[in-house]
Amino acid sequence: MAQPTFFTKPPATALADIATLTKAQLVDPTRAGHVITGLASLDEAGPMHLAFFDNLKYVDQLRATKAGACLVSPRFEAQVPAHVAVLRVAQPFRAFVGIARQWHGDALRPQSWFGNEGIAPSAIIDPSARLEDDVVVEPLTVIGPDVEIGSGTVIGAGVVIGPGVKIGRDCNVGARTAIQCALIGNDVLIHPGCSIGQDGYGFIFFGPEGHLKVPQTGRVLIQNNVEVGAGTTIDRGSLRDTVIGEGTKIDNQVQIGHNVTIGRNCLLAAQIGLAGSLTIGDNVALGAKVGINNHLKIGDGAQVTAMSGVKDDIPPNGRWGGFFAKPTKQWFKEIIAVERLVRDSKADPKDEGRE
Repeated sequence: MAQPTFFTKPPATALADIATLTKAQLVDPTRAGHVITGLASLDEAGPMHLAFFDNLKYVDQLRATKAGACLVSPRFEAQVPAHVAVLRVAQPFRAFVGIARQWHGDALRPQSWFGNEGIAPSAIIDPSARLEDDVVVEPLTVIGPDVEIGSGTVIGAGVVIGPGVKIGRDCNVGARTAIQCALIGNDVLIHPGCSIGQDGYGFIFFGPEGHLKVPQTGRVLIQNNVEVGAGTTIDRGSLRDTVIGEGTKIDNQVQIGHNVTIGRNCLLAAQIGLAGSLTIGDNVALGAKVGINNHLKIGDGAQVTAMSGVKDDIPPNGRWGGFFAKPTKQWFKEIIAVERLVRDSKADPKDEGRE
């Protein structure tokens, strides 16, 4: 962030104005005229940068920072060096993100990589496809028959959209994405390299005729305001639809199997694997590399720790983790018990020389 080479340069802004923008209190009013020209982390900031601090883990960076100003909560403001202007605010990171959104709005969603307006000459669009006004289609895209795309949507370079797909308004489909058998709502952001609507992994195994493929005749339904990270795969359903609920945010390289239903406003971190026919409730948070077995139910508000393997249903608001996952309090107790056994065995003279 110190040098946003690929994005709009922030305006030079006095600390008094930054205090107003972030609803923070400038502790030393004599510094109101000091000008900030950008945002940076504590360890990379210079005198013209604004940083933030809200975690004691980085207190050494705070003490050594060369930042011109720092957003900080009342709890930690005494830790700020004297040469750094203090902007006191209850939630420093939220305030920092707020001003970053104002200054770097062009980084919130991809724009046309080629500065396109309208349809690139090299795009191939079936005559039966219906595109509303102000749709941008970048070079080498292929759009099949009976596709519908709403106004304000950007279709990236090399995207392939299969027959009958519907994409709403103000969406962005990243380069090299392939979409089929899908209905997509408004304000959906799909990052590059995604595969959406291909058939799921359905076979009758080890029969006399080999592995028999099961037809996958469902769809993918992606509701409004969903974000799908780069390289993610969402399989279409077999008999029922695969559904991604409104407001859900999916990180990169996530695998979502057929018939999975994900509720509203869920958070899925990178490299998650969701087996088929799962039902995930609203406001669920899954850490990176979580794997969940098929046909399970994850209740509303549940949270699963990164790198956990889930083989059982999780109740609403459950906090689970481990392999195999269980309630975190139980998991921690078991870890402590095992560590105690190891420590006690090492202390036993009978065990000397047995390693």
